Amino acid sequence: MSLEMNKAVVRRFNLQVIQEGNEEVFRELMADGFINHSAPKGMSSGPDGMWHTFQNILRPALSDLRVVIHDQIAEGDKVTTRKTISGVHEATLLGAAATGKAIAIDVIDIVRLANGQYVEHWGLNTLGSLIASLKLA
Repeated sequence: MSLEMNKAVVRRFNLQVIQEGNEEVFRELMADGFINHSAPKGMSSGPDGMWHTFQNILRPALSDLRVVIHDQIAEGDKVTTRKTISGVHEATLLGAAATGKAIAIDVIDIVRLANGQYVEHWGLNTLGSLIASLKLA
């Protein structure tokens, strides 16, 4: 696949899976044997762990969930994306009680693709520091 096609797959994942919660698209875009190298300790590093994060942690806590992609860089079979996931904090998020405030999680991730599917994922985000600040508020 071309670099632009790989970037389009990652954009589709971010908008249709993370933002809209479309499980059918999620399953379509996950390769057999997918590995999330950034899965939190104790959580599955396969597709189900990633789906759990979006569907059972972020989505219930954040209304009006949005993903804004700021930058994408593609090289070979990898796409690096800098993005912000935001929403209104209306329910408990990883132990932080609802605040009713708009919050944002900054993310940089790298996805390796094969045949239009996610094969591997690495990522860094500000969720940990956001949770700490919400618990102090």
